[in-house]
Parts: sequence; C-alpha cells; structure tokens
Amino acid sequence: MLFTLTYEPDGDVDATVLGYLLHKHPAKVQTFSAPVGDIHVFYPEATAERTTAAVLVEVDPIGLVRSKRFRGDAGALDHYVNDRPYVASSMLAVAIGTVFRTAMTGRSDSYPELAESPLPLRIDVPVVSTRGGEDDLVRRMFEPCGWDVVEQSIPLDPAYPDWGDSRYSSVTLSGRVRLADALRQLYVLLPVLDDTKHYWVGDDEISKLERAGEGWLADHPERELITRRYLVHQRSLLAQTADEDDAVRETPLRVHRADAVMQALRDAGAHRVVDMGCGPGALLSRLASDRSFTKIVGVDVSARSLERAARMLRLDAASDAERERIELLHGSVVYRDDRLRGYDAMVLMEVIEHVEPPRLRALEDAVFAGAEPASVIVTTPNAEYNALYPTLGSGGHRHDDHRFEWTREQFRDWADAASSRHGYTVEYRPIGEEDAMLGSPTQLALFRREVAA
Repeated sequence: MLFTLTYEPDGDVDATVLGYLLHKHPAKVQTFSAPVGDIHVFYPEATAERTTAAVLVEVDPIGLVRSKRFRGDAGALDHYVNDRPYVASSMLAVAIGTVFRTAMTGRSDSYPELAESPLPLRIDVPVVSTRGGEDDLVRRMFEPCGWDVVEQSIPLDPAYPDWGDSRYSSVTLSGRVRLADALRQLYVLLPVLDDTKHYWVGDDEISKLERAGEGWLADHPERELITRRYLVHQRSLLAQTADEDDAVRETPLRVHRADAVMQALRDAGAHRVVDMGCGPGALLSRLASDRSFTKIVGVDVSARSLERAARMLRLDAASDAERERIELLHGSVVYRDDRLRGYDAMVLMEVIEHVEPPRLRALEDAVFAGAEPASVIVTTPNAEYNALYPTLGSGGHRHDDHRFEWTREQFRDWADAASSRHGYTVEYRPIGEEDAMLGSPTQLALFRREVAA
C-alpha cells in the first residue's frame, strides 16, 4: 500500500525543506520494520520547486496471520487471500505513526515557523476502501478538515464495465493544511474509511484518538461516526467517550477504574506495587507520578507493550534513581515468578478476563501462592451491565480478546474461593455509575493477606 505527500510552495521557500519537516532525508531510501511488514520512505521527486515523499508498506500477510494481534476476517481463507496488501487501512496508519512520529507532533527545530503554518500540500492515495457503504464518505471525512477532494471510483474490472464500480477509490487531497494535522488526519481517517483494524483494540485506543484528533476532531461534523469506526464499534470503548451534552464529556470508565485502583492501593497502604498485565502503561504512568510509591514493577507477556510503556514513561531519559524505582519485566500472570515475591500489592486491572478459564487456577497459584503480595487488587467487567449496551448481542463480550465476563455472583464465587484457599480476606467495590438492578459496569475485589495472630 502506498501514499504520497507533495509540497509545492507558492513563495520563495525551497520545497526540499519537506525533508526537514518530516525528519526524513530526501536523498535516502529508508526502510523500517514494523509488525505489519517493512515500511519504505523515499522521495520520487525532490526539487526546489516541488518535493514528494512516498510511504510504501510491504505487507507481510503470513506474519500477520501468525500474529495474535491480527484482526482478519472471520473466514480462514480470507486471512491469506484479501485486499490488505494494497488498500490503505490501519496498516498504513500504523506505518505513518511509526515513521512520522515526530512530524505528527508539529516539532521542527530547523523550520519551526513552517511546521506551525498551513502549507500547500497534496496527498495521493491510490486505493482506499469505503467498505462501510456510507454515501460520499471520503468527502464527508476530509472536506471539513480543509481539503479539496478528488475521488475516482475503481471499476471491478476495466474489461467488463457493465459490472460497475468496486468499493475502492483513488483519492487526491489538496489544500493548505498544517503538516502535522495532515498526517494525524490520515492516521485517524484511513482506518475509519476501511471500517476495520488489523490489531486488537484496547483502552489505549481512546488516548490515541484524543492525541491524533487534537485541534480538528472536536469540531468535525462527523465526529460521532469517526469515533465509532475508529474504536471499531466496541460498546465498552464508546461508552467511555460518551458526552453528557455536546460540550461536556463524562468521566470515562477507564478513568473511574484507574481512580478506584489508586484508592484501593492507598487504602491497603501499599508503597511497592506490581502492575501485572500492565499493557502500554496507563496505570504505570499514574503510579510513577505519585512519589508515595517507592517501587513500581510493570509486567506483561507482550514485549511490544513493554516497549510502549517504556516510551510513555520516558525511561530512556529518566534518572538512574527513577530507572531503579520503575522496572519493566517480561512475564505471565499464569506462571510463578520469584522476581515478584513480597511486594505490598499486585494489581490485575482488566486482566483476568483475558485468561482461558482452565488456566485460572494457574493464575491463582502464581499470584496468591507464588508472589504472595500483602494485597491483591482485581478489576473485571460486570457481565450483567452489558444489557445496557444496546448493540452488544446477548452473550457478547466487550472486547474480542475476552475469554469470559463474569456476573457479580460469579466474580464473588471465584474471589471468595481464592481468598479462602490462600489466607486472604476480600472486599468488593463497584466502579462507575451503578444501575439499581444490574450494578456497576466494572467490579473490583481488594484482597488482603491475613496476618497470623
């Protein structure tokens, strides 16, 4: 898949400054490795009058199929035979975020004024998808952002014009737009047009949308549609972004959840904490900002998540003392790990429901018998509350990777049994707005190890 970005100044500016603004040298072909495949950045044209940067993603379809994060279509053959290597999608968005991360922030030490100014730009995307079927979708997405849109439908087969058009188009965008905004709009809107993503989508997707949409999404007339598609129609995530009215946002459930966990840690008197299944670091960043936590350990089975957590925490630029205070470890919640023994508290925030039920006893052994922290905090969705999500089918889960979701009674049965077997007491707390009949959207259990008299 491919897109090109052309800068043709209308003044005395040398167009090759585009290389400085993108932080990619026009005289080099650069290749970057990513989970989706290889990303090539090169300049088909680099003159003072006009400079064009191109991004070509060489998709590795076999690697995607083997990846646990792959979100391919349901049919087994579709994993291998599909349009993914050619059509601009979330894979191209990932590539943009990978190679133009600094440019997306709008920072340029060499040309700060140009980085902050609208520039005459043209973006060409040879193949985009409009698989959702909404009328005039490309124009509805890009025109409110200041682009002139030229869309050309691609026929199913040029040799058989009677067959009509496919669901694909070639698109050219032209306008005076700040470069950082242009890249962030592509980052968000390409997967919106495609109406799918190739990877598992979690709570961190909301913060991605907030960052990439800063300055243009809030006033977009299709904001609701963009949000719904970007979050792949997941009701649990959409509920977190719901507004009280058009201007005032409710506190997202993820914030309520983190607040509840932080309060439970304080109530337990914890100073040395393990965040088990830490993901990209949402809770770790809160712990790090509170100096009452003297030792913080993040553990995850995903090395990529740990890399993202390290970037979020800026550990590469941290002092020696801070790197001693915060440690990231590769590990699993279902295996004993002597490195985790003896901490004040271990947090499993939205972790347990990702474990296959037959492995819950292994999780219980690793946490309560192996690590044996003074306190354990577990949060998990309340399945009864799912009835308040209108589009979540009967028996459906809030996340594709959830292996189960418990009712309040089921959660209490498991927690009571685990605490009894391992010498802990347990206290239950609701998280989020409670329904009189169905309870709260999220449930929390605070385990405390009993001290022998």
